[in-house]
Amino acid sequence: MMQRLHSLPRDTRDTLFLLLVVACCIAPLVAHIPPWASVLGALLLLWRGALAWRLHPLPSRPVIWLLLLAVTGFTLASFRTIVGPDAGVTLVVMLLALKTLELRARRDAMVVFFLGFFTLLSNFLFSQALGVALMMLLALLGLLTALVNAHRPAGRPSLASSLAAAARMALLGAPIMLALFVFFPRFAPLWGVPGDDTTGRSGLSGQMSVGAIAQLALDDSVALRVRFHTPGGEPPPQSALYFRGPVLSAFNGRDWYALLQPEARTLGWAIPAPAELQVQGEPVRYEMTMEASRRPWLLTLDVPAEPPQLPQGMRAQMTPELQWVTLRPVTSVLRYEAASYLRFRHGPRERTPMLRPYLQLPPDSDPRTRALAQSMRAELGGGAQALVDAALQRLRSGGYRYTLEPGAYGQNTADTFWFDRKEGFCEHIASAFVVLMRALDIPARIVTGYQGGEMNPLDGYWTVRQSDAHAWTEVWMQERGWVRVDPTGAVAPGRIGTLQRLQAPRGAFGTALGAVISPSMLQRLRSVWEALDNRWTQWVLNYTQERQLDLLKRLGLRDPDWRDLVRVLGLLAAAAALAGAAWVLRERYRLDPWQRLMQELHRHLRRAHLALPEHLPARTMARHLREAAGADAEPLADWLLRLERARYGAAPEEASPAELRRALRRLPWGALRQPRRPGAARPENGG
Repeated sequence: MMQRLHSLPRDTRDTLFLLLVVACCIAPLVAHIPPWASVLGALLLLWRGALAWRLHPLPSRPVIWLLLLAVTGFTLASFRTIVGPDAGVTLVVMLLALKTLELRARRDAMVVFFLGFFTLLSNFLFSQALGVALMMLLALLGLLTALVNAHRPAGRPSLASSLAAAARMALLGAPIMLALFVFFPRFAPLWGVPGDDTTGRSGLSGQMSVGAIAQLALDDSVALRVRFHTPGGEPPPQSALYFRGPVLSAFNGRDWYALLQPEARTLGWAIPAPAELQVQGEPVRYEMTMEASRRPWLLTLDVPAEPPQLPQGMRAQMTPELQWVTLRPVTSVLRYEAASYLRFRHGPRERTPMLRPYLQLPPDSDPRTRALAQSMRAELGGGAQALVDAALQRLRSGGYRYTLEPGAYGQNTADTFWFDRKEGFCEHIASAFVVLMRALDIPARIVTGYQGGEMNPLDGYWTVRQSDAHAWTEVWMQERGWVRVDPTGAVAPGRIGTLQRLQAPRGAFGTALGAVISPSMLQRLRSVWEALDNRWTQWVLNYTQERQLDLLKRLGLRDPDWRDLVRVLGLLAAAAALAGAAWVLRERYRLDPWQRLMQELHRHLRRAHLALPEHLPARTMARHLREAAGADAEPLADWLLRLERARYGAAPEEASPAELRRALRRLPWGALRQPRRPGAARPENGG
């Protein structure tokens, strides 16, 4: 196989290498494009590789046009459009794979290179994590290597030498890239693409469909990182680690909606009662680094009384349901500081008409749950606390189970949970609990967010993952206002008390890795990687305009703004242009060692009154010198012939320019010196 690879024609070798690089550019996008696109793209690349390997002709244009129509049709069928991030990236990937099928001339290769660079950039539309950046760096080096190789038409240059040239190019461009990263003004719309792509996995959404998901896939990616500004960085008690997100209050019998969702208005949802927040004690101060959610909400530890300190240009406001939101979606990593009070009270103390929406249930929905509520009220009376305690006791002792695989629910999801399946994850439990509370005439709502997390011992950051997404409830009680009640804790106490998580099944790679490396070592490696990823997030992804301006202040500018960034960037660009011009001039006038030797030779000849035209070749000069100085010129003539062999010989002798220079200075110049003859003619030009 390796012998066959070495014996391949250069065109075949270069084509196979380019196909490998294209595959590396596309591979990270497999998780974001439809399965048909992944399979078809792989088949097209394999087909092109087989044609190159067997030296077969490329497909005709009608075949390529048919394939183009097919992939365009598939894209339209998948997304109903060919614009937008998902559809656009899918189409670009297909075009890149198709273009390799007409890779005949250099201009075709240029199109493939530019499509490859564009595909490379599109990876950052979906993730800017450290792992993705490293993969993109490798793919970038591969594309540059292929590009350098394409510009070496003669011979069979090795891929290693092309890679070395590409690496030098990348290193030379690195300072410019670094300057652009540091000083290019960061305007928010440039650094994110809005979208909506979270359902079916653990995580947050402004809508919750109860019972529609038969199996919950745990997403282990990082949702946010927290550094507590407490002595030792110690977090609050685990039972208080509730990071508040969307509050779901509007219910149509199967789906719950947040106040900001348009569907909430179609259900006749009114403006809820004011928050009426009152706090006690000292707040817990912390720094939050939130991953892009493409939603306007801000996750905060339950609950801040003042707006989080956001980067310049962003504002936050609190909804009546104690959720902090911004005026635009969070499309990139966002770092902010906040102070939360763990002891607080909110909501009206007395029952008001503003609480009526929190009692709404669809007509004729969940009849068995309503009957249960009537029996509980008949047995326990109208005390809200007693009814809540009774519902929690039913969850503890009624055979209910916390599971990630509850199966699909039908209509009347609360009835299904309370009386049929008796199992589900936090969304099922919270929804059924709120329906029962509303049937008991107790205002109630669902709060979603994250609960728990884990501390990375290497950097002290508290990491909260998407798999920590949680749903709990709030019920309103007389004189107390809204009170947090977590019914999942009644079903699975370990989920809340000790932050135990249900584990998703390992994949084949995870199983194989676990068989080779011990769990403790895996955990250690994971901590190291996440600490590095956190540094990447803090230093690179979270390099905001505010931090740019802080840097200018440290450089001595007073009250800098984006115009100062443009000026600094312009000065650096001018300096880079001048440095480039100086480099070009230096290269133009720089003499190689052989030319410097000839210049020194002519200086010695002029002092010996044996000046010769500078354009004469070495052998001709030797002949002229023998004619002018006779036997005294033999050592100098031999030196010139030695110089000629070293310069132009098929097998250059070992003498280096330095050795030749030393030999030149040791020549018997005193014996060669000729008396000055005024008006003496110089030797004729030419040989």
